[in-house]
Amino acid sequence: MSKQIQVSGLDAYYGSHKAIEDVSMTIEPRSITAFIGPSGCGKSTFLRTLNRMHEVIPGARVEGKVLLDGEDLYGATVEPVSVRRLIGMVFQRPNPFPTMSIYENVAAGLRLNGRVSKSQLDGIVEESLKGANLWNEVKDRLNKPGAGLSGGQQQRLCIARAIAVKPQVLLMDEPCSALDPISTLAIEDLMAKLKDDYTIVIVTHNMQQAARVSDRTAFFNLAEQGKPGKVVEMDETSRMFTNPSQKATEDYITGRFG
Repeated sequence: MSKQIQVSGLDAYYGSHKAIEDVSMTIEPRSITAFIGPSGCGKSTFLRTLNRMHEVIPGARVEGKVLLDGEDLYGATVEPVSVRRLIGMVFQRPNPFPTMSIYENVAAGLRLNGRVSKSQLDGIVEESLKGANLWNEVKDRLNKPGAGLSGGQQQRLCIARAIAVKPQVLLMDEPCSALDPISTLAIEDLMAKLKDDYTIVIVTHNMQQAARVSDRTAFFNLAEQGKPGKVVEMDETSRMFTNPSQKATEDYITGRFG
């Protein structure tokens, strides 16, 4: 299922304001790529351009190319909804559908995508909850509200909902920022497991998390406030955190700014 993403010359705008400029990178399949950098440098904006979530904001637009295994995701005939089926997203705060049960939360995307038999649905819900390391904790209360779970469980429920529709890529925008350390560890362990099947891209402000979970890291920064964000450096995570090629990267990672 996992696919490669190639980005070239990408600019993203909010109205006339250019938020990110000339971003080019390759995101490898079956790996975890982390985006780090100070607040406001365009990490989350860039993440949202990868599945065309950026353009749901009025006045937002993108220039440049985003290819998924060679297919232009911004091609004239490509439907944004079909892109979001291929490239799922998990947000900063857990957002299960509050009126739905645990079961219905996982099944929601499948129901939207077409008719699925009850037996198929049961199997996919169980498989997805197992894939999110949540099945053993909820299997006896699938009809209880998803909003009744703990924060960490809710985030794993959102991951189960995302993988139920069989995407090729999972985008995660600071998925642990609202969680306690134990729940954070559970999500990190899950990411390590999921990368066997998915391309995973994560935005994080936690340097230790980026060092622990990612294979490659991209450092975003601003030349100055009001200027667009750019990728300063992208490399293997082990090299980035021990011997970065740019001084700005070293200064950020060691806490001199940001």
